[in-house]
Parts: sequence; structure tokens; C-alpha cells
Amino acid sequence: MEGRFVSNPIIAVFAGGVSSERDVSLGSGAASAQALARHFPTRLFDITSEAVPAEIDPARYVVFSTLHGTFGEDGGMQRLLDAAGVHYAGCDAASSALTMDKVLTKRAAATRGVIGAKDVVFSAEKKPAATEIIGKLGEQLVLKPTDQGSSVGLHIITKRVELEVALESVTVGNWIVEQRIFGRELSVGVLKGQAMGVVEITPKSGVYDFTSKYTKGMTQYSAPADLDEAVTAQVRSAAEAAFAACGCRDYARVDFIFSEKTGLFLLEINTLPGMKETSLLPMSAHCVGLDFSALVHELVLPALQRFRAAKVLSPA
Repeated sequence: MEGRFVSNPIIAVFAGGVSSERDVSLGSGAASAQALARHFPTRLFDITSEAVPAEIDPARYVVFSTLHGTFGEDGGMQRLLDAAGVHYAGCDAASSALTMDKVLTKRAAATRGVIGAKDVVFSAEKKPAATEIIGKLGEQLVLKPTDQGSSVGLHIITKRVELEVALESVTVGNWIVEQRIFGRELSVGVLKGQAMGVVEITPKSGVYDFTSKYTKGMTQYSAPADLDEAVTAQVRSAAEAAFAACGCRDYARVDFIFSEKTGLFLLEINTLPGMKETSLLPMSAHCVGLDFSALVHELVLPALQRFRAAKVLSPA
């Protein structure tokens, strides 16, 4: 049963979830809940099914989700929260679903002049031949699912036989194979439509895969990235344009590859990025003077404003 609206709602931090990124999400949730508790009454929820916890009363709670991957980040949880009348921080259901799909993201961003690498898109049921792909894109390729995060299912291809083996392993889902761009990997947080600092990611292995992301010491981060002012401005402008093109709200993280020879290419938009103190979005925020505690405060403020506006508009 819904209760009476309260002036200072509890921030419900959602963590865990049902995707392959559950463990990563649990870490994000714990860190975010601890930081949010410095500013607001806060409660951490371990989400173990595709449902909103029964305790979440829209008159008493505002949700701050750190759910990564399927259901948490693809609009699934957002749709349930909308249906329940619960206010939440971050992108709405439509933009979450769009940005979870790398193909839709690239197509939307391109309408604002933000381009991605040349690609071939296919389903597991209708796989193109390796010869066809190489004929269009060459042998230096990146193969990945269209709708997974944290580099789940990522394949780096350097020759035909590797592509053939990788294609054999594709049995379900939708996939995208892109021409590999050799350059500097960059990430920038966007807060309320404004780009923050640009972070450079330099994996020791040369590939920013799951191991490089989550194994201590495997990747070097430069925050801010050592770029000239013109390139920094270009990256920040492209991040803001992609954010707007995909209908994003509140915050997101936008990732790019930059090549001195061929320019700037969009990789993806992450609407619920990692939220430990050492994660990329907090690094980007730190570049503009926001520590982790101040960042989470700013991330949840728009949702609190929507909650309070709804309270004012609700009948007595």
C-alpha cells in the first residue's frame, strides 16, 4: 500500500541483479550506498529477480540503481519502476533500452555527427561468412554482442582463422563486428547534459577486455587524459551530442577511440556505469572537482527533484 509522501525520501540503492555482471554491480552498489548515506537516508537492496522489491513505496523511496547488464540496464527495471510510479535516478526506460543496443546507439549518435567504426550486424541464426565480413571490413576486427556490457563476449580478430573460430562460437543473440580502430581509448562522464573530464584507458594487454577491466594493475588510467585542448573539446562535445541523441537523462558515460590518423569514433554509451570510487565515471568527475561523495549526491538530485515535484502536484 502506498503511504503518504515524505519530504526526505529514502534512497533505495539497487545492486546485484540477474545478469552476468551481477558481481560487478554488487561492488558498485555497496560503494554508492556508503557514499549516499553521508547525505540521505539510504538502504541497499540486493536484487535477485526481475522485480521491484515489495518494500519500495513510491511515496517513501527514490531509487538509485547500480544494476548492470540485462534487465538492470536495458530498460527492464526502469519500465517496472515507471509502472509502479517510483522515481529513479538516471536514464528512463526508452533511452536505457536504446543505449543497451550498440547498433541503435551508433545509428542515433550518427544523426548528431558522432560516428562509430564501420560494421556488419547479424543474428546468430543468420551469420555471414568470414569472407563476406573481411571483404567489407578487413581482417582487423572486433566482434561483440550488441547488448552486453563489461566486454562480455568480446572477440579481437587479427586474421581470418580467428574470425572463423569466433563465428563458430556464436550460437545465440545479435552481434556486431566492427572494423578495429587502433588508437587511444577515452571515456567521459556526462552529468545533466554536460561533459566532465576525459579519462584515457591504457590496458597493458593492449585490449580493454573483462580481465583488463577487473584485474588490479592490468590497466593504467590517466585522468585527465593528456590530450591537446582541441581534442579534449572535441571529445567532450561528441559525448554531449551522443548523450542528447540517445535521449539520455541525468548522467551516463560515453566511450570513444581516438586515432590521430582517422579521428574520433564512438564505442558505446553506458547509462549505469561502474560506481566504485575507482570506476571511470568517478574518475571523470574527479577531473572537474567532484569527489565520489559529491558525485553520487549530484547523480541522485534530479530524481529527488522529480519526486518532490510530483508530491507538489499530487492531490492532498
